[in-house]
Amino acid sequence: MDVYYFYSYGSAAWLTLQAAPMIISPTMIVALLSPEVREASTLEVYFSRSLGFSLIIIGLLSILLTGSVPLSSRLTEETGASTDATDPKAPYALPTLTITAFFHAALAFYGYAMWTETGVLSFSLGTIGSGFFTAVALWCVLFASSDGRISRKTGADKRTSGFPFKNVEADKRKGKKAI
Repeated sequence: MDVYYFYSYGSAAWLTLQAAPMIISPTMIVALLSPEVREASTLEVYFSRSLGFSLIIIGLLSILLTGSVPLSSRLTEETGASTDATDPKAPYALPTLTITAFFHAALAFYGYAMWTETGVLSFSLGTIGSGFFTAVALWCVLFASSDGRISRKTGADKRTSGFPFKNVEADKRKGKKAI
């Protein structure tokens, strides 16, 4: 499975998992978060469900904009995610990965701050989950955002240099003098 697919679908599943209790039972969320047990107000129910639906929409948009679901109707195109700016299948993949990485980082930071302040276990679980998806998104942005220039003969990346060590065998084959 491609790392883009893993991130897109995993991030959407994580956000949906967080959204489900907010949509299904806002009263339970209010009871868990408030010091006294009480019924949720109409405004709290509205905000809870709005946030839940927003999290689901953010997850679906990250799936669509990273190219995990091909938006083209032509069957002759290759399926797969690419972050190449000229690729019509996913022109917004890299910006979407970057923005959702910041989103998960903000959630992880907030969860960690609340966990250290309150000591509630659920905040630590949220920190771990969001931190994991932050790391995966940053890995995608940094290392998987270009196809590289892989040599067909050797299978090595052509952009690598010989500093500080020389590749003596490659220099022998090219007819260069190895120093």
